[in-house]
Amino acid sequence: MTLLMKNPDSLKKLQQEVRDAVGNKGKVDEDDLYKLDYLKAVVKEALRLYPVLPLLAPRESRDRCVLAGYEIPKKTLVFVNAWAVGRDPKCWEQPEEFEPERFMHSSVDYKGTDFELIPFGSGRRGCPGMLLGATTVELALSNLVYSFDWELPEGTKDIDTSKTAGTVIHKKIPLQLMAKVPGR
Repeated sequence: MTLLMKNPDSLKKLQQEVRDAVGNKGKVDEDDLYKLDYLKAVVKEALRLYPVLPLLAPRESRDRCVLAGYEIPKKTLVFVNAWAVGRDPKCWEQPEEFEPERFMHSSVDYKGTDFELIPFGSGRRGCPGMLLGATTVELALSNLVYSFDWELPEGTKDIDTSKTAGTVIHKKIPLQLMAKVPGR
């Protein structure tokens, strides 16, 4: 929601997609999610910029190997920085910008086969809750933008996007928004 509020055109585009696809049903359910391509792009882009775990679970190298010119000895504890991978200018144009459109006609997914987007890890040790987590986020976000129009509280000029340091990323100052029922 922070990224969408800082990018109102993306929020409007997402609301339009969700409201058009769902109609007057009253809520978005799991069966509607397959129709919401822009929603999926928004979630991927948010996870690219702000993976829940910036450092993935550590791994130990089984054998000596060389990666990008660096020697990694056998039995070395290796941490993968998902935060840095998602912001790598070698993989992403304008890596610091929120641009869900970059995923609209792209096969890049967060399942771990595309190593430029790994918020859930990769391979056989990827997060077992990936599908549940992604579906839950998509369902919650789609219902929030379907049911309400959003604005900053009166007197608020900007959204603070600073984060806390730690194993899991949190906003330093919680997001506060006003929800309004559309048409009222």
